[in-house]
Amino acid sequence: MSSNADTVVAERIDVDGEPALALVTLNRAEEMNPLDWDTVIELRRVLDASAADPSVRVIAITGSGRAFSAGGDMKKYRTLQRDPHGFPRFLADIHETFQRIPQYPKPVLALVNGIAIAGGIELVLFCDIALMAESAKIGDAHLPYGQMGGGGVLTMLPRVVGPSRARELIISGRLLGAEEAAAWGLISRVVPDGTLVEAAVGLTREVVKKSPLAVANAKTTLNSSFFAGTSVEAALRLEREVTSRYCLTSADAPEGLEAFFEKRTPRWTGQ
Repeated sequence: MSSNADTVVAERIDVDGEPALALVTLNRAEEMNPLDWDTVIELRRVLDASAADPSVRVIAITGSGRAFSAGGDMKKYRTLQRDPHGFPRFLADIHETFQRIPQYPKPVLALVNGIAIAGGIELVLFCDIALMAESAKIGDAHLPYGQMGGGGVLTMLPRVVGPSRARELIISGRLLGAEEAAAWGLISRVVPDGTLVEAAVGLTREVVKKSPLAVANAKTTLNSSFFAGTSVEAALRLEREVTSRYCLTSADAPEGLEAFFEKRTPRWTGQ
């Protein structure tokens, strides 16, 4: 399936015969996949549809051409940043789109194929797992152009890499290579160029083996504690509540135990 505007294209990738991976591609390669207002809304629509599709177990976001995303559309900003009503609404829509990602019941991967700056790094920061090609670069790059991050980088980057490194990256405007981004904890893993989709298929293959309900509960519990910035006590309380409800009320929890003792493959229902 593809979007009507074709600025965002989604396709299903078969994993062992099942269309379990939704590959979502930002599709304006010549312009380095800018996240303008229309694209942000379309990305939300495509991600919502993928998250609601029961055949999809993992969603992956990548870019076409040589960029993951170079951020906002600088040409359109010349008008949009003069609109005292439109520009705040645009930022609110970015936040709405990005904040849905940690709440989806399925893992969302960022496949960083090339340059990821400004809105590009902000999108990566909201994804559950980020894989990065060896030759890709990532950074903030707002300040060199007299801009400042408004899509989440000023909030999320210190939480992911620590405040000192976040300040350095934002103030200097420099870009990190893949290995340094991994060392900072900004991404999960570096893979050879041209193998990002293959790596996403491998991760999806592991997810498919697991209860979709357990995966959803584990992901949303992890993300709720992280994004809310809750205390350890509050986070443990949430973990107890979600785990108790899942183990006591789901069909998949006892099925996993029975499959273990019977030495067979579990038959998940997601119920």
